Amino acid sequence: MTHTEIQERLFKIVKVYLPQDVDATAIKPESHLMNDLNINSAHLVDVALDVEDAFDIVLNEKDMEEMQTVSDAVRIVQAKTS
Repeated sequence: MTHTEIQERLFKIVKVYLPQDVDATAIKPESHLMNDLNINSAHLVDVALDVEDAFDIVLNEKDMEEMQTVSDAVRIVQAKTS
């Protein structure tokens, strides 16, 4: 799976958890999930679970801590699926 394919799938996952005051166009590779996109900690867990399901991977505690931005998530998914 290419970087772009992973990123597009992640954008779709993240979009579901955006609060009403954040538009989907705000999702960028450098977007911080909590600070920029206002995703709360409970929804961050849901994002992680959806990422695990979408890519058939398991995220450990370290992965969860490192998944701060969309780019971080892409990097983690690439590492887990290669």
